[in-house]
Formats: sequence, structure tokens, C-alpha cells
Amino acid sequence: MHTLNTQRIVSRLEENIRIRLTAMALALAVLAMMFTQAAWGHGVDDGDASFLANQTGFHFWPYFYLGAKHMVTGYDHLLFLAGVIFFLYRMREVALYVTLFAVGHSTTLLLGVALDIPANAYLIDAIIGFSVIYKAFENLGGFTHFGIAPSTRIAVAVFGLFHGFGLATKLQQISLSENGLLANLVAFNLGVEVGQLLALAGIVALMNGWRLHAGFMQQARYANVVLMSAGFLLVAYQLGGYFWADVS
Repeated sequence: MHTLNTQRIVSRLEENIRIRLTAMALALAVLAMMFTQAAWGHGVDDGDASFLANQTGFHFWPYFYLGAKHMVTGYDHLLFLAGVIFFLYRMREVALYVTLFAVGHSTTLLLGVALDIPANAYLIDAIIGFSVIYKAFENLGGFTHFGIAPSTRIAVAVFGLFHGFGLATKLQQISLSENGLLANLVAFNLGVEVGQLLALAGIVALMNGWRLHAGFMQQARYANVVLMSAGFLLVAYQLGGYFWADVS
């Protein structure tokens, strides 16, 4: 009996060590991504911006490709979507929430650029960072401590609007030709949605494999703490950029 108890204790210690190592690896991976240039927002890099500025007329495939590239490398989008689907086990639910996000994202992306709606890019990106914090907080059961239950569907749709507007502010900084602008924006947005589906397919596959692990629920808590920390870093970076730009 004593030997059996000892084995159980050792087994639990080993499991806790594995969970903490997994959490540390996840944290380091997220931080490594966030300290790359692309991770601090979903902007358009200089090479792509120069290409877009020099184009006139309708160019479907270049805009489609850049839209897909934007989503696949947009870590703020991916962190939020990972939080959204973290505890979704049915593909129907995943499809519903992804559709809500896509509708919001597409609406403000298209209208923001086409109508040239003004907004401060840093503040919009800070809200996008907050969306990551919000979803991680919800996943951790934070709202239950306050006796409230906000609608996740409404939250995903609303944050989708901000995510799309965030990219719109980046495209507004580029001198895009009016010739073929709307058609190019539609092509860009189609690329965004295809890129989103590709990225989500990978995330869902990883999540499904992870959920089979016996320690998933305990690891999930650590993972969402890491997710929330990433959101705070994004918010701090964008607010720092806002106040620094204002001062300079």
C-alpha cells in the first residue's frame, strides 16, 4: 500500500511538472511570436505597402494573396480566434463564431477603407489587444465571479468589427488607387477569409489533439493565463505607441 501511494504521488508530481513545462513552452512560443515585427499588429509591411501603392486597376490575385498573408501572420487575430474556439467542441459552434467574426471583420474592413472613416490605428489596435484579454478572462471563468454572463456571440461580433477596422486603418495609410479600389478590397477580403480558414484548420487540429491529453483542463488554465498576458502586452505596446506618437 505504501509503495502504491508513493507511486501515485510521484505520478502526480511528474504530471504537474509536465503541465508547467508545457505552459512555459507555450508562453515562450507566444512571446517569441509577439516580439517579431509582424506580431505587434496586423499592419502591412513596407514591401507590400509599396506594391499596393504602385498598383492601378483591378488585380485580384495580388490582393487576394496579401489578404491571406495578413491573416496567417496576424498574431493578434489568431490569438483572439484561438481563445474563441478554445472550449468549442462542435464544428457547428466553431463555424458559427468564426462566421460572426468574419462578418464583423469584413464589414469594417471594406467600409473603413472605401468611406475613409478616420480612426487612430494605435487605439484600435489596443482594443484588439483587449479582445484577447477579454476572451481569455471569459475562458478562465472570470465573469462568474461578478455574477454576470455576457453574450459571447455579441462579443465576438463586436470585436470582429474592431479587428477589421484595425486593418482598415493600416490600408488607409497607403495611397491606394481609386481605380478598381472596391474590387481590390473585395479580393483582399476574400484572401483574408481564406487565410483565416487555413489558420483555423491548423488551430482546430492542434486543439483536438490537445484535448485528448489527460491534463488538458489544467493546462488550459495556464494557456489562458498566457493568452491574457499576451493581450496585456499588445495593449501596453499600442498605448505606448499612441502616447509616444502624441508626444513626438
